[in-house]
Amino acid sequence: MACLLGIDIGTSGTKALVCDLKGKVLATAIAEHPIESPRPGWSQQDPRDWWKSTVRSTRLVLKKAGVDGREVKGVGLSGQMHGSVFLGDGIEPLRPALLWNDQRTARQCEQITDKAGGREALIELVANPALTGFTAPKILWVREHEPKIYARTRHILLPKDYIRFRMTGDYATEVSDAGGMLLLDVVNRRWSQKLLDLLDIDPALLAKLYESPQVTGQLHGKAARELGLAAGTPVVGGAGDQAAGAVGDGIVTGGVVSATLKTNNMIFAHADQPQHNPQGQMHTIYHTVPGKWYVFNYIL
Repeated sequence: MACLLGIDIGTSGTKALVCDLKGKVLATAIAEHPIESPRPGWSQQDPRDWWKSTVRSTRLVLKKAGVDGREVKGVGLSGQMHGSVFLGDGIEPLRPALLWNDQRTARQCEQITDKAGGREALIELVANPALTGFTAPKILWVREHEPKIYARTRHILLPKDYIRFRMTGDYATEVSDAGGMLLLDVVNRRWSQKLLDLLDIDPALLAKLYESPQVTGQLHGKAARELGLAAGTPVVGGAGDQAAGAVGDGIVTGGVVSATLKTNNMIFAHADQPQHNPQGQMHTIYHTVPGKWYVFNYIL
């Protein structure tokens, strides 16, 4: 029986889901992973723990669904947004990943805003203000406080895209998650070269951009054996967790809004055109729907 596998790299655990080709859920599973807070306001994780929980949850969900891994015809990824994985040339991370709820980067947010020419100028460039949760200030923090780590860095990936790299060997991301890095030209669906230049960040550190439904690579042999899947299985772009959840809620056309109440309280809506809010009260990021956007705001 042909089926699909979804994997979500969350903050507290990795969730896996198997469904048939019509979307009927056959089984779900979760494997937890730890979180570190070495100082007040700091939040980080070892990306290798994400891979371990991905392997555990995938094998468990296949068993619960009674599915042979060779029957999985595609893998989709979602995950916690904004986190930063610093890699050299191999699979081992150079340091723990700074997470979406890490608060150490207030000064770097001020630096980004100043270098862009002020809050409104920054929003004009990347459609969002500088917030401690976003990835760009994390990059500046590591460069300032851990220069030896930064000098060894060759790739910076989001959480789910580290798992993609472990699966396929490709340094790839997709627009709905990359939009939360504060480095994307949200109107033109590409990295903002102007902001990268202002911040002196080498664009070669960033992954190749795809739309969410696009195939970004295929499972290689070692990862397939670990996961219990077939080598060559396609892996698609996927989505950041908020955009993925919006697809499940049906927020893929105008006129539909969701409100989520949890650790991260969120209001979320579809947008046919990019929306610029000069005060930064609403954020704009690419949707999973090619050529569309979403607007949101949240309270942690």
